[in-house]
Amino acid sequence: MSIVNVLPTKFILPDLVSHCNFKLRINRHHKQATAESKRWLFRGDNLSQRSRKAIHGLKAGQLTSMCYPDAGFPQLRVCCDFMNYLFHLDNLSDDMDKTGTKSTADVVLNSLHHPYDYYSPARLNRMTKDLYKRMLPTASRGTSRRFIETMDFFFQAVQVQAIDRAKGIIPDLESYISLRRDTSGCKPCWALIEYANNLDIPDEVMEHPILQSLGEAANDLVTWSNDIFSYNVEQSKGDTHNMISVVMHEECLDIQCAVDFVGELCKQSIDRFNENRELIPSWGPKIDKDVAIYVSGLADWIVGSLHWSFDTTRYFQNSGREVKRTRVVSLFPRSK
Repeated sequence: MSIVNVLPTKFILPDLVSHCNFKLRINRHHKQATAESKRWLFRGDNLSQRSRKAIHGLKAGQLTSMCYPDAGFPQLRVCCDFMNYLFHLDNLSDDMDKTGTKSTADVVLNSLHHPYDYYSPARLNRMTKDLYKRMLPTASRGTSRRFIETMDFFFQAVQVQAIDRAKGIIPDLESYISLRRDTSGCKPCWALIEYANNLDIPDEVMEHPILQSLGEAANDLVTWSNDIFSYNVEQSKGDTHNMISVVMHEECLDIQCAVDFVGELCKQSIDRFNENRELIPSWGPKIDKDVAIYVSGLADWIVGSLHWSFDTTRYFQNSGREVKRTRVVSLFPRSK
């Protein structure tokens, strides 16, 4: 009698939505900001109809409006533009080698460091400068510095990812987690929490270990849950820069066991966030108020990203609502 190995055709998602008890809210300006942001992204582009359809299905404006629910319209518009821009960069980086990633990084970082006098014919130059110049009037000096610094970290990590992809390297879990905290693009989004809420928190407070741990826990939840939700699409393309692939490779697990493993880490990251939230020290009434708003912004990102993942067509096409209800994901065939 022969034993036939049957490849899995589906897997079950962990119930992360139920594990997260933060209140989901949406910004009252979301419709106007979403519409204007997509017009901004499409202006002067050469995107195909298929690409435009994908951007409409992405619903980046919805994600932004759930992650920055208290922002005024000008700030929400900048955040919406950045979110569309960040996904645009992510799509570009998926198709880039090391050289392409470096040239893109050079354009973006020069545009941020010199928004009034750097010029490049690249469309990203115009987009980056336009976005950042609208941030500058109300962003604190610390916010602006953190935004640029974390964009630099993003590109450094994406370059490493491009090298690994070109060599077919699957990193070990510890290396992957460290790298993924920067390739996620979450860190500049945390700087935008300060900007969106007009916060001016001193550097020494932002660098406090508890606030750093809160930001890291939120980053881990958003990033690792995204790896679970995006795994089906990525495995169909043969992309191994995903925590599920890394865990399967390192722990010799099947898909379901790897998903369960990462799902448990996601739940632990929410628990870690809640535990650290209870340990926030006091710096006086004014700073404490701003810190509380910032930490609430991290919580908004946790709950907003979880719900948005089932509304966007990026991961589950048009089946997000059904997948959210059943938690069953049918595997796509591998593209040739």
